[in-house]
Parts: sequence; structure tokens; C-alpha cells
Amino acid sequence: MFKFHQMKPIFEILDKMRCLRKRSAVSFLGVLVIFLLFMNLYIEDTYVLEGDKQLLRETSIHQLNSERYVHTFKDLSNFSGAINVTYRYLAATPLQRKRYLTIGLSSVKRKKGNYLLETIKSIFEQSSYEELKEISVVVHLADFNSSWREVMVQDITQKFAHHIIAGRLMVIHAPEEYYPILDGLKRNYNDPEDRVKFRSKQNVDYAFLLNFCANTSDYYVMLEDDVRCSKNFLTAIKKVITSLEGTYWVTLEFSKLGYIGKLYHSHDLPRLAHFLLMFYQEMPCDWLLTHFRGLLAQKNVIRFKPSLFQHMGYYSSYKGTENKLKDDDFEEESFDIPDNPPASLYTNMNVFENYEASKAYSSVDEYFWGKPPSSGDVFVIVFESPIIISKVKVATGTDDRQNDILHHGALDVGEKVMPSKKGIQCVTYLRLGEFKNGNFEMSEVNQKVPFDIHCMRIYVTKTQKEWLIIRSISIWTS
Repeated sequence: MFKFHQMKPIFEILDKMRCLRKRSAVSFLGVLVIFLLFMNLYIEDTYVLEGDKQLLRETSIHQLNSERYVHTFKDLSNFSGAINVTYRYLAATPLQRKRYLTIGLSSVKRKKGNYLLETIKSIFEQSSYEELKEISVVVHLADFNSSWREVMVQDITQKFAHHIIAGRLMVIHAPEEYYPILDGLKRNYNDPEDRVKFRSKQNVDYAFLLNFCANTSDYYVMLEDDVRCSKNFLTAIKKVITSLEGTYWVTLEFSKLGYIGKLYHSHDLPRLAHFLLMFYQEMPCDWLLTHFRGLLAQKNVIRFKPSLFQHMGYYSSYKGTENKLKDDDFEEESFDIPDNPPASLYTNMNVFENYEASKAYSSVDEYFWGKPPSSGDVFVIVFESPIIISKVKVATGTDDRQNDILHHGALDVGEKVMPSKKGIQCVTYLRLGEFKNGNFEMSEVNQKVPFDIHCMRIYVTKTQKEWLIIRSISIWTS
């Protein structure tokens, strides 16, 4: 599938001489790395157990100075041709157990700026101690410049030694000899040759990273190396995954930018890695992701708001050009994702196309859209089991359709479900309050309602000429 350089005998001899010099340099670096690790151990880390420290003493010299065979690409989905990659461990201790989430980053030397250390810092600082137990971070230093890699390894081990020792952070490198030829590639989309080379190599960088991470956790999220994280992002991700239990998905998106915040099942990583390698020169990685998702039968984007990750870099890794892209849905402070317990949704409003009622109850970036409602129209949520509500929030309209709000309406909760001519509803209702400027929000609902809630309904109190968008219905349970 790929054409790799074939070394002639004379070059093999020269290469062995080069490796001897490289190994002596790496040996010095290894000693320096270990020294830095222990300098930081007792100063910074209050979480590492004695067993972790002993493990480092026994294994770090071998891990930091050797090239080890780690994973190979397997034949999956009728793909043929295994690709063996011998990764270099630049800073790592053996992973003792499978984690819940692996966070992958690939980084190369930039002509301007360097955001990698800030990105790693944000991952750890925005996670609680309990969350740290469930994550692992893998950084692929993918630049072929060994001097830059050595400097970065020194900086990373100096600042994050306790995370390396605790098995939360690994720094790896896939050697250049495993890469396909990156010159003379197809110039799709009329991209200049250097741009094609950059994005093609980036696809291979990501493929090798994905391949390495395939067995380290249950789930995997890809970040870029210039990202800021939302506080307690792991807890938010876990809540979303739990809410989708029993449904099929390939990719969940927690940012709308680039290759940031894209989450996968770890069992899909080998296929995705193989896919990126097969089409590495065809198009940028974020475009390939769209095709991968579609080929695995996830038709629509499943993106969550607010975003959990924000692009913070100012200078791009491509030529140091300016990149001011920001995700305007990002919220840095901790936010509470609603529980939205299982329910059925009904409405007697005239639904427009496929903007059905259920879309208002999803945390995905979708909404209900109906033609102008009349007085007495209802939008009903019937819960599978009676619930106690602590907080409720309903938002109507969108930024680009700010007049498609509920101009006159109220929110009711009810008990005792029974069928009626208008569909399944509750026998009795209690009014919580009126909508204001198209929105409704109330906390401490459980203190105002004397019964377990079977139903909730949006009640139109006055006919309006405008269409109605119900953007989101959010419910938090006690």
C-alpha cells in the first residue's frame, strides 16, 4: 500500500554508525530525564504511591533509552497488509491498567509559538484528582528534528514528572523510516506542494498516534497541541456517553473546530488509523473524518454544546501563519450537563419537515421547528418513570431566527398519565410559570411541586404569527 525507502548495503553500514552516535546521545538524555523526574517527584506530586516510584526505579532506564516493538496494524474490515511500527518511548512508565479515556496529541516544531506545554497543563489542571485516575495522555512528538524533540522531552519531564511517574502521561515518537514518501504527492484542491506535504504528513502522524492508543482505554479523544480545556471535561464526557447508552455512534464532537474534541470508541482506532494511512495524501485529516464517520453509517454530526475544548494558538503549525479561529460555543468554567431522563415527546403543532419534537430534548445541536402555534397547542414530555426535578430550563428561538420564539406560553408539570384524544397526557397539571422573552428557567422545582412528576408540557397561551423553534429542553433530576 505504501512505498518506503529501500536502503542499499552501503547506506546500512552508514546508518549503523549513525545509530551508535545517536544512542550515546540518547543515553545522556535518558540520564538527564531520570534526574529531572526525581527532582520533581518529591516537590510536586502528592498523589503518586510508593509502588509507582519503585516501578519507575526498576523500569525507567530501559523504557527511556530503548526502542520497543509496541503495536502493529491488524487486518480489520477486510483491509490487508500489516504495518509494523517500532515506537520510541521518550518519556513513559508502563501503563498498569486500562483507563476510561485516552487523550491524544500530536505535535511538531512551529516556526512561531509553542503551545504544547500549556495544552498539557490545561488537561491536568482542569481535571480533579478523581478524574486524573481515569485518564491517560499520549503525546506524539512527530517532528523529525531530534534536537527539538530532546528539548521538548526535557521541558515536559521537568514540568510534568509526577504525571509521567503515575502513568498519566506518555511521550512517544514514530521514527521517520516508517513514513511513506512525502515528496511529489498529488496536489488535490490546487494546494501548493508544501501544503500537500504538511497535511499528508499530519495524517500519518495522527495514524501512528491512533494506532499506539488503541488498547490504552475504553474511549479516545483527539486534541490538537494548542488547546485549552473546560473544567471537569471528563465528567461532562462521561455524562454524555452514559446518556447515549444503547444508541449507535461513531464520533462524538465536543468542539466544532478542526481535529479538536473528536471522541471515538477505542475499538475503532485501528480502523481509523488504517483509513488515514490509506488516504493520507488525498485531503486534510478533518475532512477524512467526515468520510470515516459516514462509511461507518453515522449519517449526521453529533456535536454537543457548550464545547469542552477551545483553540488557543495564534500561529499555525503550517508556516507559522496566523490562525485566529475560536469556538464561540466554548465555556471554560464547569457546567452541568442536564440529565434529561428517558421520555416520549408529543405535540399537536404542525411540525416543519424533519424538525420533530424529540430534537428539542437532545443535547445534540438540533431543535424542534413548528409552524405558527395557536392558543391551546401543547408540547408534551412523558417520562418513562416518575421523576423529581431539581432544575428545568427551556430555550426557544436561535441566533439566526430570533423571532421564532414562544411569545406567549407557560410551563406545566403533571401526574397520573392516561391516553386522551390529544395523545398521552397527565390527568392534572400544576403551572410552574410563564415564559419570558422566549425562555423559561427555574431552580429548586422539587420544593415547589408536592408530587413525583410524570409529565411536563409547554402550553401556548396565545396564538402567534411567527413560527416556533424549541431549541432545547434541559432537565436536572434530584
